[in-house]
Amino acid sequence: MTDSDTANTIETDAGNSPKEKSLFVLDTNVLIHDPTALFRFAEHDIFLPMVVLEELDNNKKGHSEVARNARQTSRFLDELISHCSAEEIKNGLDLNQRISIDVDTDEAFISHGRLFLQTEHMAAEFPIHLPGKKNDNDILAITMALQNDAELPHVYLVSKDINMRIKAAAIGIHVEDYNNDQVLDDVNLLESGVLNLPASFWDLNDKEVDSWSEEGHTYHKISGEEVGKWYPNQFISIGEDQQFEAVVREVDKDTAIVEQVKQYYSEKQSVWGITARNKEQNYALNLLMDPDIDFVSLIGQAGTGKTLLALAAGLSQVMDDQLYQEIIMTRNTISVGEDIGFLPGTEEEKMAPWMGALMDNLEVLTHNEDAGEWGKQVTNDLLATRIKIRSLNFMRGRTFLNRYIILDEAQNLTSKQMKTLITRAGPGSKIICLGNLAQIDTPYLTETTSGLTYVVDRFHKWEHSGHITLKRGERSRLADFAADIL
Repeated sequence: MTDSDTANTIETDAGNSPKEKSLFVLDTNVLIHDPTALFRFAEHDIFLPMVVLEELDNNKKGHSEVARNARQTSRFLDELISHCSAEEIKNGLDLNQRISIDVDTDEAFISHGRLFLQTEHMAAEFPIHLPGKKNDNDILAITMALQNDAELPHVYLVSKDINMRIKAAAIGIHVEDYNNDQVLDDVNLLESGVLNLPASFWDLNDKEVDSWSEEGHTYHKISGEEVGKWYPNQFISIGEDQQFEAVVREVDKDTAIVEQVKQYYSEKQSVWGITARNKEQNYALNLLMDPDIDFVSLIGQAGTGKTLLALAAGLSQVMDDQLYQEIIMTRNTISVGEDIGFLPGTEEEKMAPWMGALMDNLEVLTHNEDAGEWGKQVTNDLLATRIKIRSLNFMRGRTFLNRYIILDEAQNLTSKQMKTLITRAGPGSKIICLGNLAQIDTPYLTETTSGLTYVVDRFHKWEHSGHITLKRGERSRLADFAADIL
């Protein structure tokens, strides 16, 4: 395919001037990061250099996420070119067709552009000498050749590689990052789960508020313009010092039914011996102890009590209320420093070093000075039979029935991994996602692309889910000061 062929195809198929339609050259890392990127460019066209196909072939072997994505990209391409002649491939493959993206949900992304594969040699001379024979340089040369065509005013290189983008910009190539997986433009836009309203809310709301009690719960029916923006299981705090605290149960246009929250501040209302030390912790316990909520996400800095609250609520509902059979706890095994190598033992023994947070919090929950050493050991042995540690590596295909599942350090998971884990929940199970977006250890994720951000944004309006951002640290004054100043 020559450059003029590409231009003519763009003009003919677009139905508009070429300025309204662009040609995007995809780097290999974009397809390895997200195989569905082929279908994410709406009405625009895509160009794949032959060296990209070679790199996909070199990365297809193995069981890693990179290998799986490389193979999936090849499957998409194979499905697109099936039953196409060489001439049709040269003129561009129509992306406006159904492609099975996900066999679990049978979703399909429909693109209105065309996919062009490199069918002949093309290159351009760089304004400076780039040493070595790297595949990146070949992709840059092809992009520059396309960009130099006067009939193609909008040609962009798309790459996840920062250094590649720097080199491209330095030699005058229009380059962009692939941001389709970015959930939000700014992590500060993420819902906190709490809406603090001034006391003047009651003055501005001139409609009547109906109140009633039912089975020990107090409900209020509130109407007003602002009420229409509320969503289920959002916590509403009105007035100073939390004069009125409630959780939204139903929203219908500009009317909402709210329920006054339970107060877990006193020892009489403690959960497995744990009381709330601030309003966010109290809201979190309301979500964790609600059997009608299947998914809870807790975000907060170190020391805000995420794991402790989740474990306390889990033990209370497993051991006392018997709502669930057992607690399953898992996390992604991403090291903060250098990897310590392979670990011996069974699945639980291999996961034990990663579960220090579990052991530390269990020590707090089982601390009883009057029980003695024998009593403490009996308690720990009993809890060990009800708390299971599982690895993420063996989650595919499993179904958990009547389980209380805690997913710790969820900020290190991708959106795809999140989907894999959450869809493991069977009837009667509850999933708790815990994480701190300021402590992402994997180099491939940011605060706006983390799987934790993804699920909070997608779940926050579902009537059986709830989210709280914990703000105050309660671990120690040293930990609080370090979290703020470091």
